[in-house]
This record gives sequence, C-alpha cells and structure tokens, in this order.
Amino acid sequence: MKWLYNNWYKSTIFLAVYLLIFALIYLFKEDYALFLIWLQTIVYLLHQFEEYVLPGGFVKFFNTKPLGSKRDDFPLNIRSSFWINIPIIFIGFPLSAILAGYVNISIGLWTAYFSIINAISHVGMFFWFKYNPGLIVSLFLNIPIGVYTIYYFTSHNLASVDVNLVSLAIGLLIQASLMVYGFRILKPKIQKNK
Repeated sequence: MKWLYNNWYKSTIFLAVYLLIFALIYLFKEDYALFLIWLQTIVYLLHQFEEYVLPGGFVKFFNTKPLGSKRDDFPLNIRSSFWINIPIIFIGFPLSAILAGYVNISIGLWTAYFSIINAISHVGMFFWFKYNPGLIVSLFLNIPIGVYTIYYFTSHNLASVDVNLVSLAIGLLIQASLMVYGFRILKPKIQKNK
C-alpha cells in the first residue's frame, strides 16, 4: 500500500488523456450528455494532477496554510490523501458515469455539482492564501465545464428540478464531509501534538 500512497496521483494525467480520447471517439457524437458526465472525471483528474504533480504540493499547502501546521506532512498525509481521493474520484465519479450510461443519464449529474463546489473552495482559499494547488484547473475547467454540464442537462430536459436539487445536495454533502474532516478532525490533532 505504501507504493500506492506515494504514487496514485502520478496516474492522473495518463488516465485523463486516455479517458478523453475514449470519450471523444465513442461518446462525443453518439451521446453528448454522457460525454459531459465522463468529462467531469477527466477534468477532476486534471485537477488532481495540478494538486499533486504539477506544480503539486497540496498536502503541504493544506497543512501549513488552512490548517496552520508547522509540519508539511501533518496532520494531512499521503495516506489520508489517498483515502480521500480514491473513493470519490477514482471510484465514485466513473461509477456514476457508468450508471448514467446504463441506468439513467441524470445519475452522474452530482459530479458536476461537486466539481463546481470543490472548485469554489479553491477560489475561496485564493483570497486568503493566494495560489493554491488546484486553483488554475478549478477556474478554467472545473467551474465552466461543470456549469455548462448543468445548463445542458437542464435546457435539454435531461434532469428535473428534483434531480438537480438531489445532485446539488450530494455535492454539498461530500464537500461538507471533506471540510469537517479537515477542520474538525485533522486541525485538532495539531493542538494535541504541540
């Protein structure tokens, strides 16, 4: 597992390129709505690439800036970062896209909402800490593509008001869980270790 903890994020750029090629070849013309759902996974993989590879440094940034730790690798570390990202982005996003293709297209809409909400948190951090890893992709991909996806689904009657509300609630719940983990579970560990 240690190898995975240290290397999972290196796959993000390759997975993003592979999925983009796949989506352009098989979905773009055949099922544009499903293409937009898969695009959420692609964009989020690029977001993680910026956070962890180029320029990287999200763990250090989050520890030393928002959490106020004096250590780059505490209380957030590579292990906890793995267990935050893998279930949501590597499993939840693609699984929702698969279900959107086979069950109901609107199942994947929560990924657009979460992508926007998480990106807004990066924009918010900019006002306190300036650049933070993930900000550029948040501004230029997560937010505009997420907003366009929601607009497309709504304007083409692919998602009802109820589906949009549930998708928004899911996105908010996941982001709130991340915030609670960061500021109610991780931050108190800094005080205990002083």
